[in-house]
Amino acid sequence: MTKRDADPDRSAALAQYRDRAGFYDLELALFRPIRREAIVRLALRSGDTVLDVGCGTGLSFEQLQQDIGAKGRIVGLEQCPEMLQQARDRIGQSHWKNVTTLCAPVEMAEIPVMADAALFHFTHDILRQPEAIANVVRHLKPGAHVVAAGLQWAGPWIWPINWFVLPAALHSTTTLEGLGRPWDKLAGLVGPMEVQARFLGAVYIASGVYGERPVGLRRRSKPKGDAVHARPPQGAAAAGLGQRHPARNGEFPIGRGVAKRA
Repeated sequence: MTKRDADPDRSAALAQYRDRAGFYDLELALFRPIRREAIVRLALRSGDTVLDVGCGTGLSFEQLQQDIGAKGRIVGLEQCPEMLQQARDRIGQSHWKNVTTLCAPVEMAEIPVMADAALFHFTHDILRQPEAIANVVRHLKPGAHVVAAGLQWAGPWIWPINWFVLPAALHSTTTLEGLGRPWDKLAGLVGPMEVQARFLGAVYIASGVYGERPVGLRRRSKPKGDAVHARPPQGAAAAGLGQRHPARNGEFPIGRGVAKRA
């Protein structure tokens, strides 16, 4: 099994992020606008509790603090001790009293709160683990806002963009599985999600409200621009039948066509 279709590898991820911890903030500087937009989409209010899933070095904490205020609470989940130590240093330097950090794999974390929002920022491996997503969703209040952002395959016709996505994904994830629609398992538990493409399609921002019902029989207008709506998989779609999408079934779009699994 190759990295294209493998399950996330926790040991490899820990080694990967130990190596990156010292310069992680610099690496993520390019994506500051994505982080800002993702947090805005959480629609946080003063006093809210938010889960920062895969919080890394705590780069999101400052903006989250601005939105929730001193009466709110942040719970950061991170399995890499070296990354989390930097997050804790950031907390101490800023004298934040309302941030809790948990050093554990997300699927095993004992989350101590019911949250008003959850942020998944560049956490592809976590988003490909149903147990991790389920543990987070179990700790969301009805109506909680959920936002995920990260790398994705651009359309197969935009192959120069995918030449950027490929090395970036190899550097920051342990699997390429699901890179065509990284949010789909999250949408399966949260509900419908609106997905916006950024960076010429190399990055997505998916947002939804936990427990929000689909529109049902009402006719939906066609999304404008580069927005798409991701619905929870049902029937054959839930089993992966009768659908094809670039980067599924071990395919990833590079070059002029779609490179298939050997």
